[in-house]
Amino acid sequence: MKMKKMCIYIAMGSLISLASCSKFDEINTNPETPVQVNSSMLATRIILNLANQPTQKSFMQPYLLTKEIAWTELVEGYQYNGFGEGSISMNAINDAHFMGQYASTDVLANSYNGLMYFARAVKFYEATMSVGDIPYKEALKGESDKTYFPKYDSQKEVFLGILDELEKADQLFASGAKFAGDPMYGGDITKWRKLVNSFALNVLIQLSKKEADADLNLKGRFQSILTNKPIFTANADNFQLVRSDKSGQTYPFYKISNSFVIYPVVSTEIIDRLKQYQDRRLFFYANPSALQIANGKQVSDFDAYVGIDPSLAFGDIADLKKKNDYSKLNDRYTELVSGEPTQQYSYAHLCFVVAEAAARGWVTESSVNWYKKGIESAMKFIADNTPNTSQYTHNMPLDGAYIASATTSYGNQFPATKEGQIEAIMTQKYLASFLQGRINPYYDYRRTGYPKWKINPASSLNADDPTKIPVRWRYPASEYNYNGQNLDEALARQYGGKDEINQLMWLLK
Repeated sequence: MKMKKMCIYIAMGSLISLASCSKFDEINTNPETPVQVNSSMLATRIILNLANQPTQKSFMQPYLLTKEIAWTELVEGYQYNGFGEGSISMNAINDAHFMGQYASTDVLANSYNGLMYFARAVKFYEATMSVGDIPYKEALKGESDKTYFPKYDSQKEVFLGILDELEKADQLFASGAKFAGDPMYGGDITKWRKLVNSFALNVLIQLSKKEADADLNLKGRFQSILTNKPIFTANADNFQLVRSDKSGQTYPFYKISNSFVIYPVVSTEIIDRLKQYQDRRLFFYANPSALQIANGKQVSDFDAYVGIDPSLAFGDIADLKKKNDYSKLNDRYTELVSGEPTQQYSYAHLCFVVAEAAARGWVTESSVNWYKKGIESAMKFIADNTPNTSQYTHNMPLDGAYIASATTSYGNQFPATKEGQIEAIMTQKYLASFLQGRINPYYDYRRTGYPKWKINPASSLNADDPTKIPVRWRYPASEYNYNGQNLDEALARQYGGKDEINQLMWLLK
């Protein structure tokens, strides 16, 4: 009898417990929170991941690597050529394939799948450019194929795959329709096609050392895209985020809640080149030296602007800063809540890519004309995104007359030799990339040697070769911990088993 009563009590308790759980779930369910994601929600997250940049000090880190900025807070690895681990994580796109699956029509599925292939191409490109060989064919197959320890593919295979995925992206966008969830281009598939094909040209030019490789067919691919497919034609096509005063959308180095605004100084690598060419972009990138102004120089005087050599020992930089004879960032980077749009890939960048391809004889286009287009569009971008007041222009406006004159002058000075042309193109591409495009100038430097950045062995953190800037990052520790056997095989194949920052990847040989 007691046992029977006990069973009844347990049964009643179970029913009460189930009822309570049901009530708990009901109470704690937010009717305004979606319980299932859709294509547009995934698209927004993926696009912002591709386009956004970190804020404050993290925003400046790439520009220490590209020698645009000297940092005066403390010794920074990137400024002194100290490289650590790279990243080959694909977490940002591990659910990208669901965009097409969740689409309401086949035509929309084409657009979302086009975005998926583009995002994959970008992420695999960034990973292989960082370290060399990476998992590609077996990557992102943990859920579908239970492949948890993917094999590494050769860098050549990865690049062939990237180019194939960009081709697929263009074809899918071409057969797609305007799609929701796009904070960049409003779902305009023509603009996405322009981006995909412009980025493909960038990938091809980064393979310039492999010009003779028949499998890559660099010249043929480049000419075909340039001739037959839509590419960027103006700054309006830029892959960029336009900033605003809304929360989470402000310029990444805006002064509010940013204690790091006092540390960046514009480097001699930027200032000395702009002064050499008497280029008015100087007045939009930097503020004049306080000491030079105190000594009677005008804000419109090129000599009032003084850079700091970022390769100097940190103690020497600290001493120079105490003298107040240096140029801080122009106020537009810290005082304007919207700053300027932050680019990942721009029309100006594309122009310099085509100019280089022409200089190399890949296409029959005029190298100097594309070179001039790049300079012109870079100047127009600055002019269009800067208030026309002396605080930001220092009374040296980038108006139409100046831009036309400067572009003509640069064109008249364009070298006659191939190597001279490539150096001029890389230099202007670099000057157009000030606080834009993250580490793209570094990729150009390690591939071409231009622009010729100063290297100071006495301050270098490149322990194995202080006379050089490293050419790669080391593989992340997580790969050693969880995929060590496949990584060891890749290291043996590429670098004689040595995961070291001065080892040349296939791309650079």
